[in-house]
Amino acid sequence: MVTLDVVIRNGQVIDGTGRPAVRCDIGIRDGRVDAVGDLSAAEAQRSIDATGLTVAPGFVDTHTHSEGDLLVNPQHEYGIRQGITTEIFGLDGVSYAPLSREHYLMYRRYLAGLLGDPPEDIDTTTVAAFRANYHQRVAVNTAYLVPHGAIRLATLGFRDAPLFGPALIAAERLVRESIDQGAVGLSSGLNYYPGAWSDTAEVTALAKATGLAGGVHVIELRYRGGARGSDPWGVAEAIEVGLRSGARIHLAHHRIQPETAGDLDALMGALDGAIASGLDCTFDIYPYPTGSSFPAAYLPSWAQEGGPDAILEHLRDPSERARIAAYLDGEYGSRGGIALERFVFSYLPRQPELEGAALREIAEVRRVSMGTALCDLLLAEELKVGFCISVPESMSRWRQVSKDAMQLLARPDYMICSDITPLGGMPHPRSYGAFPRFLGRLRRAFGGLTLEQMVHRCTDVPARRFGLAGRGQLAPGYWADVVVFDADRLMDNATYDDPRQFPSGIAHVLVNGRIAVENERVTGVLAGHAVPD
Repeated sequence: MVTLDVVIRNGQVIDGTGRPAVRCDIGIRDGRVDAVGDLSAAEAQRSIDATGLTVAPGFVDTHTHSEGDLLVNPQHEYGIRQGITTEIFGLDGVSYAPLSREHYLMYRRYLAGLLGDPPEDIDTTTVAAFRANYHQRVAVNTAYLVPHGAIRLATLGFRDAPLFGPALIAAERLVRESIDQGAVGLSSGLNYYPGAWSDTAEVTALAKATGLAGGVHVIELRYRGGARGSDPWGVAEAIEVGLRSGARIHLAHHRIQPETAGDLDALMGALDGAIASGLDCTFDIYPYPTGSSFPAAYLPSWAQEGGPDAILEHLRDPSERARIAAYLDGEYGSRGGIALERFVFSYLPRQPELEGAALREIAEVRRVSMGTALCDLLLAEELKVGFCISVPESMSRWRQVSKDAMQLLARPDYMICSDITPLGGMPHPRSYGAFPRFLGRLRRAFGGLTLEQMVHRCTDVPARRFGLAGRGQLAPGYWADVVVFDADRLMDNATYDDPRQFPSGIAHVLVNGRIAVENERVTGVLAGHAVPD
């Protein structure tokens, strides 16, 4: 008899397909599931007793911003202890490849408030080289979406210029080459520079190249500076891009806002009409009422030209800093921007004592406008600033947002994501608790889906959508990405005011057959693959 590497015994096995759980054993050999069934007689080097526990495929997180921090903190405890075994990054059109060393170092500085400080000497010249930085060097599997911002930076530089003619041909070629080298698609974040300078025709052309290469185009809807898109809030633009390009599209963290809680028809009506007309579209969602971002991207378009050095020069010039502050205090809000009074700083590495402070509070203490205070902080930190959006004052609205999230997740075209933004002393709690919050707290509070259906939404559904072959199910031949948890005790513990808290109830996590979490503690194993394999 062949000795197995690991046997997980006596668990309630949810295989990821949505079918009901079955009490059985899982046998693992050479990194893959070898057998599923009664393995009581099987010999194994390691045995995990899952009596009273649920055994499921490892969770696939379709939206993260972990690529920078992973290269500094490869153990990735805040992700792996949520049961996440595969993360997709390169989201919102912002990441590091394919870029020359010069462009990488520039973009690394610009994105530091979101992605942190990865090593300066990594190879980002091609997607293949970039993916190799993670293969068997980090705790989780990693998949990459080639970012629109990097494509634009590589072909046009950090400037406001139309992408057409030879430059567009070069950009389309870069997209195809990136997908040939393992990227699972293209991401566009039409609120972040330099991608925000694109028009709908450009996005459509790149989406078409993505579709022809077999990838998915992931879109964060345009909501600031909407004049270059089809409508101020981006839904019509996304529909147009999808229908005109013929590409499969996926809308990032498409969720209800506290101000519109309870009105799912307004959120989904136009999209459902387009889907009925042939739009191939899926969605993901995280279970919180507000998000997180980096304010360098919120400065006016004219101040962005040239990248971080040029931005800092503007901020150092008193008259130009005053002009930027006036924009932030006035026009910015009228263009759909997040209200400045809702900024709560999560990451200020030179002034960590201000992490957790609201922009309004800082401005009042300094007796300046909020726009001026933000400019001063960006200059002092050399753009390395992150923030969270304050929670709703109304708990009833917050509760309605949670109900709406569960209702959206009941749709077969929705998946779970975290939108990990891990930097600073006060990061968004989603970085530590998104998956346990959905699968534990909200499932028990609101119902509407079985545990098997919820597992399906965060395993097999995303694996199939993004072409992650051999992932997302517990079946012979599949890679042994496994999470073992107590469904009754599963709970997120991270909160907005105390976010760096790990969840309860996730006992064991295996990545490619190796134990990464054992008895709710990380083991130090770095077994993640760059996927697709």
